Amino acid sequence: QRQQVESGGGWVQAGGSLRLSCDASGLSTRGNAIGWFRQAPGKEREFVAGIRWIGARTLFSSAAEDRFTISKDNAKTTVYLQMNSLKSDDTGVYYCAAGQYLRRGPDEYESWGQGTQVTVSS
Repeated sequence: QRQQVESGGGWVQAGGSLRLSCDASGLSTRGNAIGWFRQAPGKEREFVAGIRWIGARTLFSSAAEDRFTISKDNAKTTVYLQMNSLKSDDTGVYYCAAGQYLRRGPDEYESWGQGTQVTVSS
């Protein structure tokens, strides 16, 4: 049994908003960076956004950069993903992961949460 990492997923109409939380204390390592990924049915896992613990440097996918924001609370060891103007294409299971570098590739991250479902109706 493992501590829950991701939370905040659910159902929302297109145009709505959700805020996801990543409690990194539930991961095997905090890492130097936290990345958010998502995976839709029948599709490969893709990078959404990421942030470094120190310096707060961020990275976004093209799909997320105009609508999503990422932030962190170092004292709580928690990273947040604020998702606005949601579209049906945003539907999927969202995961957070810790890694040494702030990169877009899933293989760059070594510790993963269990995921949280996000469903956006059209």
